[in-house]
Amino acid sequence: MIFEHEIPSDSKLYFGKSAKIKRDIESRSSQLLESLGFEEIVTPVFSYHQHDSFEDQSQLIKLNDDHNHIVTLRADSTPDVVRIATKRLGRSMESKKWFYIQPTLNFPTQEQYQIGGEILQGNFSEALDVTISLLGALELQPMLQLANIRIPQLLNEKYGISLELLKSMQIEKILANDLPWIERLVAIHTIDDLSDLDMFPEDIKQELLKIKLEAQRLDYKPLIISPLFYAKMRYYDSLTFKMFSGNALIAMGGEYVIDELKAAGFAIYTDECIAMKIRINEENK
Repeated sequence: MIFEHEIPSDSKLYFGKSAKIKRDIESRSSQLLESLGFEEIVTPVFSYHQHDSFEDQSQLIKLNDDHNHIVTLRADSTPDVVRIATKRLGRSMESKKWFYIQPTLNFPTQEQYQIGGEILQGNFSEALDVTISLLGALELQPMLQLANIRIPQLLNEKYGISLELLKSMQIEKILANDLPWIERLVAIHTIDDLSDLDMFPEDIKQELLKIKLEAQRLDYKPLIISPLFYAKMRYYDSLTFKMFSGNALIAMGGEYVIDELKAAGFAIYTDECIAMKIRINEENK
């Protein structure tokens, strides 16, 4: 029996204090992003291209349009923002920086509010710096994790370590591979762990160096380095980052390629930011 006041599992309801915090987060973020030269975009809830982004398409909510073509609800904003900005708006809009404030919807009834941005022809440092600035404006300082998706791809393509092992982080099985440097790679967590990279093969070394240079550039703490982290989005191809508080994912982003366009982007997960701010407010009472 479904009562009149019930809402589906994993959908969102905000009222009173939480609704006010949500509105404040979105208002501050939009003002800061506009001051940084971003244009706002609101993409359709329905999309033809979401399947290009996900290895596991079971999380997509699928429908059919009036011509019986498969349509999915928006589960990821990035591909639609990039395609609409370049192919539909490209001739009339010169902006290379777009932001959105809108939810994503995943099967069966998961709703997630996000604040995100895409920097067309941008780079990782730009996306990360904007994310740090946004969270700073919201008075939040979650843990930052730096990674490089090219490293797990190389381990899979050239060194015989399956992506399934890397996705599930089965450390014992990863260490069982007969690679003289694999234990050292698994042990990397800090900037100091990247001080001497000479023991690694050249291709792995070059990708670790990208993480090292980014970590050295940043003036941000707390920071952890995770060279084996594998992002499940298909379009990421180089440096990525995650920001989290406890087990809650606060933000993520990185460099990617969609339709041969190199870009960088980020998403801040509004629902987790709301929960984090409520927790901080309670702790400060």
